[in-house]
Amino acid sequence: MAIEILMPALSPTMEEGTLAKWHVKKGDTVESGDVIAEIETDKATMEVEAVDEGMIGEIRVSEGTEGVKVNAVIAMLLEEGEDESALSAPAEGGGSGSAEGGDAKERNGGAGEASEKSGDKAETKSQKPSGGSAGRKLEDTPSDTKAPPAPSKDGERIKASPLARRIAADKGLDLKSIEGSGPYGRIVKRDVENAQPSAAASKEAEAPSAAPVDAEDPLKAYGIARDRYEVEKADNITKVSAKRLAESFRDIPHFPLNVDCRIDALLDFRKRVNAAAEKDGDKVSVNDILIKASGLALKKVPAANSSWIEGGMIARHKHADVSVAVAIEGGLITPIVKDADLKGLVDISREMKDLAARAREKKLKPEEYQGGTFSLSNLGMFGIDSFASIINPPQGMILSVGAGEERPVVKDGALAIATVMTVTLTCDHRVVDGATGAKWLQAFKTFVEDPMTMLM
Repeated sequence: MAIEILMPALSPTMEEGTLAKWHVKKGDTVESGDVIAEIETDKATMEVEAVDEGMIGEIRVSEGTEGVKVNAVIAMLLEEGEDESALSAPAEGGGSGSAEGGDAKERNGGAGEASEKSGDKAETKSQKPSGGSAGRKLEDTPSDTKAPPAPSKDGERIKASPLARRIAADKGLDLKSIEGSGPYGRIVKRDVENAQPSAAASKEAEAPSAAPVDAEDPLKAYGIARDRYEVEKADNITKVSAKRLAESFRDIPHFPLNVDCRIDALLDFRKRVNAAAEKDGDKVSVNDILIKASGLALKKVPAANSSWIEGGMIARHKHADVSVAVAIEGGLITPIVKDADLKGLVDISREMKDLAARAREKKLKPEEYQGGTFSLSNLGMFGIDSFASIINPPQGMILSVGAGEERPVVKDGALAIATVMTVTLTCDHRVVDGATGAKWLQAFKTFVEDPMTMLM
């Protein structure tokens, strides 16, 4: 039977992507491991490899299509000996007795997750009696009536097992309001057994409906004439960033802490480091030193290296993984320097140059820009004195670095000139209170103003 090629989830947060390019066409023969397509996610463009061998029987999503949902069928693969007539038959792994074939085995290039068919088997297995009661009748399981047809939400079929649909129908539950915990977000038996009709209905009622936008005159409601602006379509990076930043600023209790750092000693330290590093073709930047200082400060004040977990829990991170904001076309991306406290300055410099170059080419792997415990954003090169950033969930803090500039200071009771850099630490008050944030800034300031202490 024909095999469905699905839109893979290339990162834990990916909900949809753009099918940027096909490397195959209808009639091409592919083998396992062949690159068949390029998918543009919110942060990178990644290659998708075939996991099965066969012939491309049908391309269902043309290249350049945006907003392709994860697990949507993008192509069909014919196995050896099959012809196009197999495309009209249920795809391999189709659910037993399911008219819509919705429980098809999910096989795709690179997703590497358990199939829905496996999920069905797990559900069926969980109903079997254990011990010596194999012949006992399961009186508490739903009757073997045919499952109601699969419902749809926003025009897309809701993934739910036949058993889950039957239980939902018996309990009067609306599957549209239930979050699935099975493979690929599929609704399984435990989800509907734990759901309550009232809770499900209220959850759907709580979701605010987006205000309709006039496609022809989108700013009409604000009194801005249509001939006074142009409209361009946002790319995936911009759309996802807008959504996540709005959620962060709305849901996280931000508060800023500011401190001025005198960096004359740091600049002198950098000159001496580079005098030795340049012999091997390396050059350490001020930002590289700040990454190192951030990592060491996280280790010195471990309470600041934390994340809030919904449900009343706090994650205390064991490693100082620093996400560094890099400007790319269409937005920002935050590649991660992992274990920044343990790495030398030259190693950090080399790693950042490589990460930044591949970030601008959109060639980063998900694990290279997801999973940091702290973020650093530097706009000093643009002459910005100070600014505050929006927290990157689930991190508890983000440091905003301004430009180093000569300012009058008081030194030993006399007026003097020093190179001063203002930094702003934005904290999530749920996990980092004012005192904890202040302790972290004190540690960071010490490392910056006396960089030799970073070697101790």
